[in-house]
Amino acid sequence: MPASFPPAAARPDGVVDPMSLAFAEARAAASRGEVPVGAVVVGPDGAILSCAGNRSEEWHDPSAHAEMLALREATRIRGGQRLSDCALYVTLEPCPMCAGAAVHFRIGRILFGAYDPKGGGVDHGPRLFARPGCLHRPEVIGGLREREAQDMLRAFFRNRRMS
Repeated sequence: MPASFPPAAARPDGVVDPMSLAFAEARAAASRGEVPVGAVVVGPDGAILSCAGNRSEEWHDPSAHAEMLALREATRIRGGQRLSDCALYVTLEPCPMCAGAAVHFRIGRILFGAYDPKGGGVDHGPRLFARPGCLHRPEVIGGLREREAQDMLRAFFRNRRMS
C-alpha cells in the first residue's frame, strides 16, 4: 500500500502537517463508507513515512484500522519492525487492538484527536499502557483538534443512522 498525500494536508508554507494529513485520510475513509479514522506515522526527522484511513469494511478485515495499516507500512518502508523514534498521529484514541500493536511496534509517541470513552484502549477501557505487564509505554498526547475529530465522527454516524 503506497503512501498517499492528499493536498488538504499541506500548510501555506508547503510543510505537511501530520494531523491535517490524518484528517484527510479520515475524510477519504468516510467517503468509502468507513468509520472516519486516519493515521500517519512520522519519522525522527519529521518526514511522513506512511498514512492510512480505515479499510475494515472495504477489505472485509476487522483489523484494517488506520493505525494498523500505517504502522505496517512504516515498518515496511524502514525495513525493520521497531518504530521507537517515530510518532503516530491518529484522529481517534486507538482501540485496544491498535494500542497493543503500538506496543509491539514500539512506537515512541502517539498523538490523537478525539477521546473514545466507549472503544478506546489508551485513556479509556483497558488503559493498556498503564497496565503492569505492558512492555513498552509510548508518550501519549490526546485531544489534538479534538472538536474537529468529534464533529467528523458524529456527522458520519448521524448520516449512517439516517440512511
